[in-house]
Amino acid sequence: MTQIADPDNPIRIGTRGSALALAQAHETRDRLMAAHGLGADAFEIVVIKTTGDRVLDRPLKEIGGKGLFTREIEDALLSHEIDIAVHSMKDMPTVQPGGLVIDCHLPREDVRDAFVSHRFAGISELPQGAVVGSSSLRRRAQLAARRPDLQLVEFRGNVQTRLKKLEDGVAVATFLAMAGLSRLKMLHVARGAVDPDEMLPAVAQGCIGVERRADDARLGDLLAAISDRESGLRIAAERAFLARLDGSCQTPIAGLAELQGDRLRLRGEILRPDGSEVIAGERTGPAADGAAMGTDLANELRGRAPGDFFDWG
Repeated sequence: MTQIADPDNPIRIGTRGSALALAQAHETRDRLMAAHGLGADAFEIVVIKTTGDRVLDRPLKEIGGKGLFTREIEDALLSHEIDIAVHSMKDMPTVQPGGLVIDCHLPREDVRDAFVSHRFAGISELPQGAVVGSSSLRRRAQLAARRPDLQLVEFRGNVQTRLKKLEDGVAVATFLAMAGLSRLKMLHVARGAVDPDEMLPAVAQGCIGVERRADDARLGDLLAAISDRESGLRIAAERAFLARLDGSCQTPIAGLAELQGDRLRLRGEILRPDGSEVIAGERTGPAADGAAMGTDLANELRGRAPGDFFDWG
């Protein structure tokens, strides 16, 4: 039997270089090791710096959106510099380059946002006019809708950078993903998790996706052993919703699919960036119809939106 991988011919895993990205790459490696009886030396973690990692002083909407965190990694995959790429699915554009596919999703972590503050326990405790930091248009719009009195400031950077800004007094509170804090073993940082009924999370938040070349059947078989079916069904519904809305980092969109047995509930909302209008809806149906439900819900919300609603510029 041919060896799957070994130190002389390792599986090269491409990733961004942040602590969270590396934790996700190592989780992927560890799951592959366990599934196929491989040692750590049968893998190589390849760190690739993306445009989104290099440019930290400008909002994402000004420099190109979600693809800024994936483009260089996908180029390396297409040029065979790496064999697979590990991504946070909430960072992924809905359209992939030709020749690449994501058909492996790891078991999804906590989907909720984390409220982080040294002084306050939750959103409702923030005083009038408090300064809150976030680089997420979705979170900013949701906060503006609920608390228009708050002052919202840009908060780019990895988890550690944003926590440092909080310590330096740039803002009194910020939001991170519970999933990221869990993977970094930093759950103590969160004052609490925000209920999805209060703040619907980003599409695909908490899910790791593994990307490969579509014609690489060997790696497709290897990844199939660690792919989580329930996560895949939920992500398919959420990303179909996002795709129909042409979602990117320039559009405040939230969505969450939840499974109960073979039934799926999908909630979604679109917002004006200033929080002045929120349009929300939901669908329930067979889990296998999740993608169709996502498209249908997106069509409904688009139909209910005023003509200028998507002119966010």
